Amino acid sequence: MNGTAELALTIARRSTPPSEKLEELLTAVHHHNKPKLLHDRQMHDLIVAAMQENRPVIKVHAEQMMTILEAIIREGIEMGQFEVEDPAEAARAVKTAFIPFFHPVLIEHRLRHGEDIEGLA
Repeated sequence: MNGTAELALTIARRSTPPSEKLEELLTAVHHHNKPKLLHDRQMHDLIVAAMQENRPVIKVHAEQMMTILEAIIREGIEMGQFEVEDPAEAARAVKTAFIPFFHPVLIEHRLRHGEDIEGLA
């Protein structure tokens, strides 16, 4: 999970426009995590168990990712790219919208039902 947060932070620190950062971050995180979740069953099961048990490592990771998303959105508001009143609420909405691309159980479900997740993100 540290690798995912580091990737997101690297993207957030780039000097590209916030809208591009947001798109790149969401795509990069999906492509970074997907192979681990699909091809490493032990890692998949470990992450799912940690999520189901509400382990602190999951909470810390989720908070890190929310902080990064919120910072990008706040930057976008300041630059006039995003018209949102509450960056924290917008970050939660982005996270919710992209759960199918990040949650290991949902990724696995899509694959079991023959859905092409590569074409989705």
